[in-house]
Amino acid sequence: MKKKTDDSKNSESNDLGGVFQGLAKLVETLGDLADKGAELKRSGEFKISGQEDNKDLKGVYGFSIKTGINEKGDQDINVQPFGNVHRNEETGESVIMEVREPLVDIFDEDEYVLVVAEMPGISAEDLRLELHDDILDLTAEKGNNKYHKELLLPATFTTEQMDISVKNGMVEIKLRK
Repeated sequence: MKKKTDDSKNSESNDLGGVFQGLAKLVETLGDLADKGAELKRSGEFKISGQEDNKDLKGVYGFSIKTGINEKGDQDINVQPFGNVHRNEETGESVIMEVREPLVDIFDEDEYVLVVAEMPGISAEDLRLELHDDILDLTAEKGNNKYHKELLLPATFTTEQMDISVKNGMVEIKLRK
């Protein structure tokens, strides 16, 4: 019996050692992130030396985390990335794209679906929308500000059901049910 107790203590010790190693790695990673964070501007943009054409590129990356309760009563967590930094599937390297993916929220209300997109520097004249049944394609371009996002809507709509407003780079699209 005593030997079994000693083995369980060694097992617990190894488990704790793994936990502490994981925590040490996390602290080290957070330290590196803090160092990199000092380089970020308030806008979330950062510069990376250009790859082939030797010009500096601006990268923007972030994510939105939304939590809620689904129809089954379970907690639902949705993580949505935005920006223009993407991972190349073949090489695994980060790539900065010229076109940014805006941060978008979709609200399914009783009488309408509201789509809110953050597109700084964009006005109504710069916005191009295409609606195909339940797919909304947002594209906008003004100077160096280029955005694109394809959204799956909770229902099918027509352009006659759509009202659009843009103010200070905030795009609101109301789709009446």
